[in-house]
Amino acid sequence: MNYRLRLDVEIKEKFPEYRALIIYAQDLDNGESDDFANQLLRTAELEQRKNFGEEKASSHPYIGAWREAYRAFGVKPSKYLCSVEALLSRSLKGNDLPDINRVVDIYNAVSIKHVLPVGGEDWDCLSSDLILKFAKGDEPFETFQNGEKIISYPTTGEVIWADSTGVTCRAWNWRQCHRTMLTTTTKNAYFVLDALPPFTLEHLGQAGDELMQHLQAISPACKLSQELLGNAS
Repeated sequence: MNYRLRLDVEIKEKFPEYRALIIYAQDLDNGESDDFANQLLRTAELEQRKNFGEEKASSHPYIGAWREAYRAFGVKPSKYLCSVEALLSRSLKGNDLPDINRVVDIYNAVSIKHVLPVGGEDWDCLSSDLILKFAKGDEPFETFQNGEKIISYPTTGEVIWADSTGVTCRAWNWRQCHRTMLTTTTKNAYFVLDALPPFTLEHLGQAGDELMQHLQAISPACKLSQELLGNAS
């Protein structure tokens, strides 16, 4: 559980304005979805349906920045939606997002409210430091389909999070693997809040503070810390 998240130097060079706020949580009390987490999620969805009206999620400048970033590393953004565009697109059609578990519901609510890609994974399942890097193409990515384990591989040059075992998240924040997914029994987790301009550093801090407040509300005894990766100015 001493493993940390890092950015590869090539990512910093290609995307110098990228920032990631990493929140580490120890001794979480996760569990099945409850009224607290559900209310956060439903409130965020209703508010954004009002804000967007008839507009699509892709019309938002924050999401536009992610579409440009995806194009920059050779991925078609209309096929590989960044995580918050995928959530918002579903929600804006009037479909409530499914309840997963307390912690996932909470970070999805923060993601939708702030139009910010937010992901969380089980810290105990990492096999080394986790690095955001360009894929070589031979890093295994584990998912499940129809109840069966499927191993696939990223495209060469794709932006991935990976440890010594393989990919934990493909196409920056498009899809997480099964190995590190948050479950109701997860005790230690890390969260990644991804920001590209025009999303500001101040706004990123506000979203991070909100997420930590919610985690503390469901897990009063949990220990939280954070660090900023990337451009600090």
